[in-house]
Amino acid sequence: MPQVDFTVRVGGDSATGGIVTTGEIVARIAAFSGLEIYTTRTIPAEIKGGHVMFQLRTSEEPVYSQGDEVDMLIAFDQESIDNYDHLVKPGGFLIYNSNDGKPPPRDDIKQYALPLNDIARKINFSRGRNIITIGAMVKLFDLPYDKAEEVVRRQLGRKKELLDQNLLALKTGYDYVEQNIAKESPYHLIPESGGVQDERLVMNGNQALSMGAIAGGCRFYAGYPITPASDIMEFLAAEFPQIKGTMIQAEDEIAAINMCLGGSFAGARSMTATSGPGVALMVEALGHATMTEIPLVVVDVQRAGPSTGMPTKVSQGDLRLAIFGAADDAPRIVVAPVSVEDCFYQMVNAFNLAEKYQTPVIFLSDQDMSVRVVTLPPFDMERVHLEPRLLWDPNSISGNGNGASPNGSGEREYLRYKLTEDGVSPMSLPGMPGGQYTAEGLEKAESGAPIYTPEAHARNFHKRARKLANAIKDYNAWEMYETFGDLDAPLAIVGWGSTIGPVKEAVLRAQSEGMSVAVLYPKLLYPMPVEHIGEFIANREKIIVPELNFTGQFGRMLQAQFEREIIPLTRYGGTPLAARDVYAMIKQVYQELKVKA
Repeated sequence: MPQVDFTVRVGGDSATGGIVTTGEIVARIAAFSGLEIYTTRTIPAEIKGGHVMFQLRTSEEPVYSQGDEVDMLIAFDQESIDNYDHLVKPGGFLIYNSNDGKPPPRDDIKQYALPLNDIARKINFSRGRNIITIGAMVKLFDLPYDKAEEVVRRQLGRKKELLDQNLLALKTGYDYVEQNIAKESPYHLIPESGGVQDERLVMNGNQALSMGAIAGGCRFYAGYPITPASDIMEFLAAEFPQIKGTMIQAEDEIAAINMCLGGSFAGARSMTATSGPGVALMVEALGHATMTEIPLVVVDVQRAGPSTGMPTKVSQGDLRLAIFGAADDAPRIVVAPVSVEDCFYQMVNAFNLAEKYQTPVIFLSDQDMSVRVVTLPPFDMERVHLEPRLLWDPNSISGNGNGASPNGSGEREYLRYKLTEDGVSPMSLPGMPGGQYTAEGLEKAESGAPIYTPEAHARNFHKRARKLANAIKDYNAWEMYETFGDLDAPLAIVGWGSTIGPVKEAVLRAQSEGMSVAVLYPKLLYPMPVEHIGEFIANREKIIVPELNFTGQFGRMLQAQFEREIIPLTRYGGTPLAARDVYAMIKQVYQELKVKA
């Protein structure tokens, strides 16, 4: 039996409800049946109404992208048929609501008409059309009915009064196919082996980074709801009471980040989460965190802009804002995970970097990764370690670099911003005897008192820069990067964030056709790991930089830093990068290299 690699797209109007639920339930049925899954979605920004698309790819082997072809389309309305019917590959399937749409005739695919409105009316459950469809799929693709029932109970069991109706809808859809279309299942999605036998987790990126925050010691969160980051606040609101954490919904993003500064000032590992418009409002407070040297983690789940833009579409357009969005040079650390699983581990690293270097850290996720549901192995807690914050010791004496020194009265004076070799000064917490200091945005002397001399200003610029320079050591020690492919190849791909999945698939295809490619994805974007990237690209003939923004922001940074020609592969329509696009670029570059030779 051939290896399973199956892609399902679901389309419909959000006003009718259940489009995403349909996809998520099918995804979890596949996952609980031993298959790997990978999902993506597009939803309208309006509260109600507008087209919704959900796509699931499932396979016996790990999958890294949403897939380039559609094996099956589930169309709840005519718009979905019109938009996606042509994407169904020959030999594929179309399940459509025959009450609300009619597809063009095609001899190369199987079409299954389900009069969903009529079926739902017979069981007096108009809202159950999506669950009826799931039941039909379970029968058509020989999915285990007990797993489907289990998932429906898990997903929809919170509303006890509707659970019986949803279970009835599931069985009704199953029976309709058995009685009207095929007694025996025409397609068997689950392999005879039963699929993956190891324990697997099923979650999305927002859930993974929230778990990473908890593992990283976060115990204070303040935020303001904004798509697509709101799920983080909702997750932590449910989990924090169990670990004595505090979650506050602030009145806006400015209040949220300043609450986090207060929480961190008091000693709690603190974070907020937002998207691009929220980061724009937080810029002044980010500069204050840099100046006062207060640890802080800010998650930016990027979405398409500018301004309100397309709140439910993906982008990687906030890179410049994350690195350079500040008054004057206000350095901060910028971290970018590459996958849902990596969201967990890089959140731990983000908190460690913030605490170790007493600086704000911006964590760049994106809309697609935030809602993407995947299967992944249980997190390896042996990889989790917590870097302590350097705290002032009130019993310390002068000369040991901890910030305490005798003053004229014979008492020890606490120097919060003492100049040190690595730029990190011991921090006191409220209540420490003798540890009082002023944490304000003015330039300051070592004690924290305002000072405006050019010499002091220059010294503090160098102090703050030394902290960030040392973060490169952790980039190497914690292996905050991924490399794969043929590392001696003439062509390199250097990217960041969630584009890594399509790149992996494209590189595997290129390698099978004799085109070697070397790939590097740094997860620390600022300070840029110049030495590592420089060594990686040193002898390459061509360098491709894929990213989801209009101007190729990371590529231009690399071009300026290394004075090398960069081939940008940009996508900016609000949809994820496709493996076929990366493969096409690799093939084009190799044709150019062949002509040059």
